[in-house]
Amino acid sequence: MGYGVTLQVSGDYALFTRPELKGERVSYDVITPSAARGVLEAVLWKPAIRWVVDRITVLNPIEFESIRRNEVGSKIPPRNVTAAMSGSNIDLHQYTGEDRQQRTSLVLRNVSYLIDAHFTIVARHAGENDTPEKFYNMFLRRARQGQCFHNPYLGCREFAARFKLIETTGKRPESFYANEADYDLGWMLWDIDYNEEPKQKRPVYTFTPRFFEAKMRNGIIEVPPEVNT
Repeated sequence: MGYGVTLQVSGDYALFTRPELKGERVSYDVITPSAARGVLEAVLWKPAIRWVVDRITVLNPIEFESIRRNEVGSKIPPRNVTAAMSGSNIDLHQYTGEDRQQRTSLVLRNVSYLIDAHFTIVARHAGENDTPEKFYNMFLRRARQGQCFHNPYLGCREFAARFKLIETTGKRPESFYANEADYDLGWMLWDIDYNEEPKQKRPVYTFTPRFFEAKMRNGIIEVPPEVNT
C-alpha cells in the first residue's frame, strides 16, 4: 500500500447519477468511489500512479433537491469524429436551439465528504526516479496550495467542488451520522474497468461496470479494494 492521504471535499450541489435511471437523472445518496477518485486525480494525476479510495466519510446530512436543466438530446456520433479526423468534410456542430430538452434532476445539496485514499505505483509507466515519496510530497504540496489540473467536480462539471487537505496531525471533522450504526445505501457503482482489445487495424476498447453493496456505519463507508461482480 502507498502513502495515505485524506481530502475534504464539499460543494453546494452534487449529482452522482444512478446508471439504472436513464431519462431523468437521480443521484446516489453519497459520492461514489469512482467520483472520489476523479477528485483526487484532479489534484494530482500521473501515469505512474493509481489512486485507490479506502473509505468515505459523509459529513453533512443527506438532502435532495429537484431542479430542471436544459440539455441537448443527442451526441455527436464517434464515427463522424473519426471521419472528420481522416479529412472528410463533416459538420460536427451541435445546434442547441434545435436539440434542446428540459429534464428534471434529483440532486444532492450542501454536501461534504472526507476521502481517505492511497496510491500505488504502476510499474510499466514508472521511471527510475518515480518513487512513492516523490508523488506523496507532490500531492501534499498541491493540495495545501489548492492547486489542481482542472477544477474538481461532484458528478457533473457544473457542480464544482471545494477541497482541503486534512493533515495527519489535525482534527478530523465529525460525521452527522457518527452515532447512527447502520445505513444501507444499496448497490453502488464502484468503478469501471477499461480494457483494450487488439484488432487488425485499430484497438477496440471495452468497459465493464462493477458494483458493490454499500453500507454506511457511523457515517463511514468502507470501500472494498477489489470488486468482481
